[in-house]
Amino acid sequence: MAIKHFPLPPFSMESALEKVKMSESLWNSRKPQMLEMACSTDTEWTDRTQVINGTAEVQEFLRGKFERQLNYSQQKTLWGFRGNRMAVRTEQEWQDASGQWFRSTGNELMEYDKDGLISKRHASDNELAITSEERILK
Repeated sequence: MAIKHFPLPPFSMESALEKVKMSESLWNSRKPQMLEMACSTDTEWTDRTQVINGTAEVQEFLRGKFERQLNYSQQKTLWGFRGNRMAVRTEQEWQDASGQWFRSTGNELMEYDKDGLISKRHASDNELAITSEERILK
């Protein structure tokens, strides 16, 4: 029996907003295993130049991301949705090992399976070096 990750598609405005907030909380947990549980076992991701297939690769990708991007914080905003698909604007702030702060802004396109798990995720974002005084996600 498959694990269900509520809310399930097709999404309403209310359930889409709930899904976005849940996703934001999972990313801000900085725990790859928690994020992996929100994905189907055969999930397909593209993130910038990386192609990621399956939950084992998702966990490896996230582990590396959170090791490099220290003090990571993310905010998500629902951009649109239809059926089992969602578009989200993301804003992230983080530090590298030298202490330099960055802000990344971008978009995520996600497709969910019938159990509410992410089956496809396509993300693109940019990075801008900022000072600690320019941070907005504190």
